[in-house]
Amino acid sequence: MGVNSITLVGRAGRDPEVRYFESGSVVANLTLAVNRRSRDDEPDWFNLEIWGKQAQVAADYVRKGALVGIIGSFKLDRWTDRASGEERTKPVIRVDRLELLGSKRDGEGGGGMGTGMGAGFGGGSPSEEEVPF
Repeated sequence: MGVNSITLVGRAGRDPEVRYFESGSVVANLTLAVNRRSRDDEPDWFNLEIWGKQAQVAADYVRKGALVGIIGSFKLDRWTDRASGEERTKPVIRVDRLELLGSKRDGEGGGGMGTGMGAGFGGGSPSEEEVPF
């Protein structure tokens, strides 16, 4: 039996990069900074890939610094570098569920939609010292 499930809460590192396809599909890519327990530690950074309706929500409401929660799975993107011919890999989190966790105040500054805490994420908003931005 295999389990590949990841749950993260963090801040968007940049505005989503959104692509629309002729087939009608949409994908949003962005980075997520997740703080560690100690303030002295640098945050961990994750590459997110979001498809479909969730990608459109990300495109419409997520901005750099927005507090979001995600549930997804780990995947390893593989490709051949055109310049060197070498095999490359990049770890990516494929998001199945996106929760906008910012407050209404965050929404005024461009982060979050003001939806409050999403089910399954618990806890409260991080203090100003915990935010990596």
